[in-house]
Amino acid sequence: MSDTAPRGVRLVIALAGRRNAGKSSLINALCGQDIAIVSEHPGTTTDPVAKHYELLPFGPVTFYDTAGLDDEGELGTLRIEATRKVLWRADVAVIVVGSEGITNAERDIASRIRELDIPCVVAFNKRDLRGPSEADAAWCAQNGLTAVEVSAREGLGVDALKTALIDAIPAEMREEPMLCADLVTPGQWVTCVVPIDLSAPKGRLILPQVQVLRDILDADATGIVVKEHDLAASLDNMKDAPALVITDSQVVDAVAATVPESVPLTTFSTLFARYKGDLASLVAGAQAIDALKDGDTVLVAEACSHHAMDDDIGRVKIPAWMKRYTGKDLHFEIYAGHDFPEDLERFALCIHCGACMLNRREMLRRIRECQRRGVPVTNYGVAISKLQGVLARIIRPLGME
Repeated sequence: MSDTAPRGVRLVIALAGRRNAGKSSLINALCGQDIAIVSEHPGTTTDPVAKHYELLPFGPVTFYDTAGLDDEGELGTLRIEATRKVLWRADVAVIVVGSEGITNAERDIASRIRELDIPCVVAFNKRDLRGPSEADAAWCAQNGLTAVEVSAREGLGVDALKTALIDAIPAEMREEPMLCADLVTPGQWVTCVVPIDLSAPKGRLILPQVQVLRDILDADATGIVVKEHDLAASLDNMKDAPALVITDSQVVDAVAATVPESVPLTTFSTLFARYKGDLASLVAGAQAIDALKDGDTVLVAEACSHHAMDDDIGRVKIPAWMKRYTGKDLHFEIYAGHDFPEDLERFALCIHCGACMLNRREMLRRIRECQRRGVPVTNYGVAISKLQGVLARIIRPLGME
């Protein structure tokens, strides 16, 4: 097992339940280590405790031990809120049931998890003291919940719970994402348009461009890299038209005007919208730009922190383009980091970066969180193509109209 896998590549599995249900003992049993403090005193776990683990044969996951959702008092309310934040980010949830069996507390927890559309497994802990009653088993069956009997203390049923967790992992987390190799065949030519502006790192290309070029080579195709003002000459010098042109979104309008309609055209960021997230959802989110009103606040979400340049794409160019396109008095807030604002609902739209520094699971988590809270979400490249009036052409090579 290794703790070196980045946060974004790890599936998040949250353990939730009442105080003293045995969540801490169970996470210790799952990981085979004493990670969480175990005590008979209710409320021992005050803040979420994370443990990285290699859940084979799936891969890296993070288990979260959380405070009891029946905690009391002012501090208890804060602990419950911290638990709910973990649930926002969870890919799979485990409802841990203690020796008292299913109560209204577990039913409330299950309802909350169902609202978040999180796959869920019920772990009847302390089977050495009491197994699930017929009524408990019937309730799980009626609600479509997989139930597993375990004893964290005795180590019974732990492997069965791991199997149930793997079975519950969403299909989207198992898929091998595509970048661009499926768009070309061996021997074809692909032209990549790469502007060199203030934000371009000196002496190298940015990560999305490098990854796309590597994918082209892995497909046994040939990649040509040009700056936007050299594109026309490059196309004229080619014996045959390229099989695909991929451009930086910031110059998509000029490139679209240069590349013949017969040549497939897309952008690096649009490829990453498919590779790192859910392209259909991000395209649908871009359409929400047309519904923006005066006074609306737009969230510009960046996955990493960086020094902002005078022509920064997220902080300068996109806001200017959006104001010009909509003609509305819009407000923009930049949020750089791992988590979204707690008050996400107050935003009329979220425009996310290309997520080159995030794994697909983390980006899907962010898209899902926006959808759960009723906030349209798109990404930089898709939004720019919409603002420049070329979105339909840009998504066509990816099988969308």
